Amino acid sequence: MNVYFDNSATTQPLPEVIKSMVEVSERYYGNPSSLHHLGVEVEHLIKKSKEVISKSLGIGMNEICFTSGGTESNNLAIKGAAFQFQNRGKHLITSEIEHPSVYEVFQVLQKQFGFRVTFLPVNAEGKVSVADLEEAICPDTILVSIMHVNNETGTIQPIEEVGPLLKKYPKILFHVDAVQSIGKIPLDIKGAGIDLLSISGHKFHAPKGTGILYVREGLILSPLFHGGEQQQGLRPGTENVPGIVGLAKAIRINAENGKQDNMYLQQLKERFIIGLKESSISFIINSNEKEKGGAPHIVNISLPGLKAEVIVHALEEKGIYVSTKSACSSKKNKPSRVLTAMGLREEYSLSSLRFSFSKHNTIEEIDYCLSVMEEILPYYQNIMKV
Repeated sequence: MNVYFDNSATTQPLPEVIKSMVEVSERYYGNPSSLHHLGVEVEHLIKKSKEVISKSLGIGMNEICFTSGGTESNNLAIKGAAFQFQNRGKHLITSEIEHPSVYEVFQVLQKQFGFRVTFLPVNAEGKVSVADLEEAICPDTILVSIMHVNNETGTIQPIEEVGPLLKKYPKILFHVDAVQSIGKIPLDIKGAGIDLLSISGHKFHAPKGTGILYVREGLILSPLFHGGEQQQGLRPGTENVPGIVGLAKAIRINAENGKQDNMYLQQLKERFIIGLKESSISFIINSNEKEKGGAPHIVNISLPGLKAEVIVHALEEKGIYVSTKSACSSKKNKPSRVLTAMGLREEYSLSSLRFSFSKHNTIEEIDYCLSVMEEILPYYQNIMKV
């Protein structure tokens, strides 16, 4: 049996998505910037995709900027805002548990461009304090960037509280990395007072290399790239039309089936946690078990005394695929920055595994994974004893 529990890293594209991409690639190959009929046809496809996304996410069509994924969206949002509004001030706020495509961007802005960055701490559950955020605001603060769902632990940040708070500070922009939450955790983008929001297609069964940056209407950013007028000059370059169409289809399917799918994901998560507790496995749960405190598709655990990478490969030999931390950082043999910020000891951080589910997974797969872990972990605990 092959069991794929690494859906926070990437998901399998839906068959309907692949079919639509192939059709567009074969039939609609014109450049959307061309004036002839083939170009106009393709431009119409982009417009229709924007209509689908606009309706599904509750945003305006002219607020959608297509990107290559979450990393580009985060870079464009953060650098674009920082460079555009640095005349207002050079203070930025984020948290210690952001994805590398956010965390490292702030480090670059701090080290190379003279911005001051406040990295907010988190509590033992991995949550940012809204009070700490407000206390960190300075007269020259221009941007706050807080992720919605943490990619390692599934912790949900208080975005609906941060947004209203920042409305008291009209010169501060609010960016949200929603890469792990779109299609899983409801979020009223407009109602939450969000100015910029990042989305990555391959996290919800759309193709890799597709993404969106929501840019509130009227907000001007400094572009990362130059060399064309596509997408109002914010993201020049010929659009990835097959990817855009596939992305729109995946968003529509998620909008239609999301509530039912998420209830199912919660069942998988609960079955996994209950199975762990009923087993002989020695573990610590690093994710929030409460439905409203943690995303339904992520469970992070530590296996004291074991090396995470060894267990990853041991499970792989049994056809089970999991990860240690963010896919962008998993090859670095260092403690998880996220778990360290939550106060976990280094030995627990180094023994942490992330199990992330999708609607394609089954209860049978959960039970198989648990039985394999109960079978193999005692062996590795014995050989790793000091």
